[in-house]
Amino acid sequence: MIERIVGAAPQTDDDVEQEFEVKLRPHDFANYIGQDRLKQNLQLAIQAAKKRGEALDHVLLYGPPGLGKTTMASVIANEMGAQIRITSGPAIERAGDLASLLTNLQDGDILFIDEIHRLHRTVEEVLYSAMEDYKLDIMLGKGPSARSLRLDLPQFTLIGATTRAGALAAPLRDRFGHTHRLEFYTHDQMQQVITRAASILDIRIDEPAALKLAERSRQTPRIANRLLKRVRDYADVNGDGIIDVATSTKALQLLEIDDLGLDPADRMLLDAIIESYDGGPVGVETLAALTAEERSTIEDFIEPYLMQIGLLERTPRGRKVTYKTYKHLDKQPPKDMAQASLL
Repeated sequence: MIERIVGAAPQTDDDVEQEFEVKLRPHDFANYIGQDRLKQNLQLAIQAAKKRGEALDHVLLYGPPGLGKTTMASVIANEMGAQIRITSGPAIERAGDLASLLTNLQDGDILFIDEIHRLHRTVEEVLYSAMEDYKLDIMLGKGPSARSLRLDLPQFTLIGATTRAGALAAPLRDRFGHTHRLEFYTHDQMQQVITRAASILDIRIDEPAALKLAERSRQTPRIANRLLKRVRDYADVNGDGIIDVATSTKALQLLEIDDLGLDPADRMLLDAIIESYDGGPVGVETLAALTAEERSTIEDFIEPYLMQIGLLERTPRGRKVTYKTYKHLDKQPPKDMAQASLL
């Protein structure tokens, strides 16, 4: 996957980037900006579980990348006063790996599985009884002498995170007591995220500059924090370290990020639909070939934001751009589209 500045995927090859994100993560609901409906529901569930002295029911968090699913899992653990073990779906290759994780948990502990939709089917099936009955069924031996052994597990909470809730098998999805979607942030909330991050990192940024970064952060905190870091670098090298509107504008121009937060990869995708297919519809496989991007990259990291701001539509026949796309890219829309926009 290409590491775009405005890509919502974590930049796992950059240890400094990971430390940067971890440092900025809030540890409680009071400091977690945005997702008000989600916070309200989870606070109620946590208070009820603590009052009864029980483990929190299993939680599934889904939505586009970079919106704070991993951070929310850590906040839930802190609010419950519980230990959290963090892993990912692809890292659990065998049922034995999952069994090792589960048997080392204590009562009330939280197991967080990122990208849970990528669990192997055999591993997923082991989770069914673990989540529902707190039992672990394992097979000992092979062939005619093989026998099944059922182990008791502690009362744990599984928190799963995914960008593709529809890719989860129904039996697994139905075992989550709480299923919540994380929504894109508003510009106002994004400005709060940037101001908070700047305060933690001792970065001097004025309010108009913070708003400019917020407007170009694709409504995603991870991208906002990354842009703040890049603009800080520019201000340190080309200025006095203070981020104002002029400095942020020049830095964003250098990064080729426009007023809506689109970067060259976004514009290349939209241009391909307009120039090669008259605005669409066109299939995602064709777009992947045209832009030399993976289909999963287009579906998970490019399309969600373009659809959120009304530049792209998904139809049964493929992807289409909108009238707003032509105006943003300063291109002449088809006559029928221009006439329809006047109605």
